[in-house]
Amino acid sequence: MTKQLSHYVNRDLSWIEFNRRVLSEAQHPDTPLLERMKFLAIVSSNLDEFMSVRVAGIQDQIKAGYHKKDFTGYTPGGLWIRLLKHTSAMVAEQYRTYRETLRGLEKEGIRFRRLQDLTSTQQSAMEIYFREIVFPVLTPMAVDQSRPFPLVHTKELYLAVLLHKEGSEMEEEPLFAIVQVPSILPRLVQIPGKINSKRTEFILLEDLIEKHMDTLFNGYIPATVDAFRLTRNADLTLNEEGAEDLLEEIEKELRRRRWGMPVRLEIARDMHPYALEILKEELEIGDNTIEIDGPLDLSFLMKLNGLVPGREHLRYGKLEPVYPEEFEESDDLFEVIRRRDVLLYHPYESFEAFNDFVTQAADDPDVLAIKMTLYRVSGDSSLVQALTKAAEQGKQVTVIVELKARFDEERNIAWARQLEKAGCHVVYGLIGLKIHAKMVLVVRREEDTLRRYVHVGTGNYNESTAKLYTDIGLFTSHPVIGIDASALFNEVTGYSVPHNWKAFAAAPTNLKERLFELIDREKDHALAGRPAKIIAKMNSLSNQDMIDKLYEASQAGVKIELIVRGVCCLRPGVPGRSENIRVISIVDRFLEHSRLSYFHNGGEEEVYLSSSDWMTRNLSRRVELMCPVLDGELRNILINILMLSLNDNVKNRELQSNGTYTTVTREGAPFRSQFEAMKIENWKNLL
Repeated sequence: MTKQLSHYVNRDLSWIEFNRRVLSEAQHPDTPLLERMKFLAIVSSNLDEFMSVRVAGIQDQIKAGYHKKDFTGYTPGGLWIRLLKHTSAMVAEQYRTYRETLRGLEKEGIRFRRLQDLTSTQQSAMEIYFREIVFPVLTPMAVDQSRPFPLVHTKELYLAVLLHKEGSEMEEEPLFAIVQVPSILPRLVQIPGKINSKRTEFILLEDLIEKHMDTLFNGYIPATVDAFRLTRNADLTLNEEGAEDLLEEIEKELRRRRWGMPVRLEIARDMHPYALEILKEELEIGDNTIEIDGPLDLSFLMKLNGLVPGREHLRYGKLEPVYPEEFEESDDLFEVIRRRDVLLYHPYESFEAFNDFVTQAADDPDVLAIKMTLYRVSGDSSLVQALTKAAEQGKQVTVIVELKARFDEERNIAWARQLEKAGCHVVYGLIGLKIHAKMVLVVRREEDTLRRYVHVGTGNYNESTAKLYTDIGLFTSHPVIGIDASALFNEVTGYSVPHNWKAFAAAPTNLKERLFELIDREKDHALAGRPAKIIAKMNSLSNQDMIDKLYEASQAGVKIELIVRGVCCLRPGVPGRSENIRVISIVDRFLEHSRLSYFHNGGEEEVYLSSSDWMTRNLSRRVELMCPVLDGELRNILINILMLSLNDNVKNRELQSNGTYTTVTREGAPFRSQFEAMKIENWKNLL
């Protein structure tokens, strides 16, 4: 008898499918070779976060004796076994792809070498580099009765060394030590070559250290040297209600993260059994040990592109973001936004336009106040500099900094302190809620009144990721949106009853209910025999109530097209439940990150942009906003953007009812949505 499928796809198994789509970009013959290496690095980084957060959480449930099934039908124990199997298979496939790509790069003169294969001149150069640069920062750590096992930091690379004392019997039990491969030094060490050589050659830092290991242990002979890497539980468990100062509490938790419970141990292939036995015993790792046939942690490949000169055919062609033509009409951005709303589509349009907006607000003597949210900020942010300048000039500057933005906590703490020193009012969010909304409010004195200028977006105010992520930003001076923006800031920074929203919908108060109303309205149109359609684009869809609501709409006859880059727990194409739902995913050069919703509404079309995915955490445990696009021309532009994705027949993968994804094949010329979006006229032209 065939086992009946659950109504839902498991979230973590769906994530595995997403990372496979990333891996497929590294395997595709049309992906330039250096870009394939970047995708391999992304696969590793994704797996690190998945292991340290999602798998760590499942491990915690198992240890706590939790055996109940989730809404997709999995117990923690059963899911754990499947995830280990799937991730192990993925890693093996990732490293097969790595070796194949390396062979392709070797034909282009880009090689990873072993020290013993270098010329004597090159070996001498590497020995000098080791002695002068590497050796001074290495610390050998012996383990014996007087020296306990040292702290192994999460996601750092180490070498396990078995040693014999010179002159001792080799049959004696070896001594054990570990050496951390210093992350402060480049993992890829370039080997000097001949002048005008067309070759670019590297040696891995850990290989260089291994070959000189004897210099760290005078009087001892290294018998074996094996790489290993530990991943710990990195999820912060904050006692927010008991914390007098959230910033201090987060700083304490960041320190505790170093001692998080081990989740995964990666080891080099054919690691010496005795060394492995010591590691497993000391680290108490259990069964989650993965043997790697190649260098551990391929995230270092992200740097390879920048280390190889020339060879442009091995990269994607350069994208030069255009400055929005609307803002080229005048040096006064406020004048432009007063006349009409302006839409930005990153990375095809430049993030500099947003920086210019904040900079102008900081410099303008008529601007009285600037309020904004910061979730993830780039390392060298001109935005923070502009806010600092505004505060120093006496403007009221309020910045809501989300300290709980995972893996960006330390950076955000640093920015928060810098802003406070400049005189900004810094708010660290709310107890139990992350501030994930993307919004800026500028209050400006104009003649006898005050006018509000608002920017709302789908992505973080981060100029680095704005070159890599597809996101939408909207500038508007519409008074209703301005009133809602003021109300949302007041709710976060002060005491305020929930606002009666006129334009926005906001989580956790009414965003979910508003989406349900919009879906139900389409359902009513369908039941009345009128055309009914929903198109929604997001990163993830995993909220059970939302999925059930979409199933209801599908059963009523609403045509639903979902563009979900990552996790999708909805099962499309099931007769009697979801046959009117199509789900696609696009993984390509840029990270699809924008959140858009379209509702046909009996021909009175409505389009919304949002900071929120349709996940439980976004709808109930975060401050999010959804904003309507009121300008008809801009609505059509957003519909064009959605249609670009739906018409993609190159990078489009369609979710099947069994939870797997297949390549979309369609007659006609190849249509690659991101490459088509580089031609601005393809989405700016009206339908």
